[in-house]
Amino acid sequence: MAGLTGWHLLILLAVVVLLFGAKRLPDMARAVGQSARILKGEIKGTEADERARSHQQAPATAAHLEQSAHSVIPAQAPDTTHPPTR
Repeated sequence: MAGLTGWHLLILLAVVVLLFGAKRLPDMARAVGQSARILKGEIKGTEADERARSHQQAPATAAHLEQSAHSVIPAQAPDTTHPPTR
């Protein structure tokens, strides 16, 4: 099958018009458009929140790594100035 052709789409459109009526189709199209706009807005808002959250965490992580690098205590060599007592 080659997919939907022009005739298939025309028949499908005719069935939709018969089922829902010509008066309700513009309202339905408007509602679908508004829903799509709302969905896009929510996705952009979520992406912005995620970016803000990752930018807040990144400096804290860098500061933590810098602090932990300075707090590492080097291994101490044995004290050779005083011989061990027995």
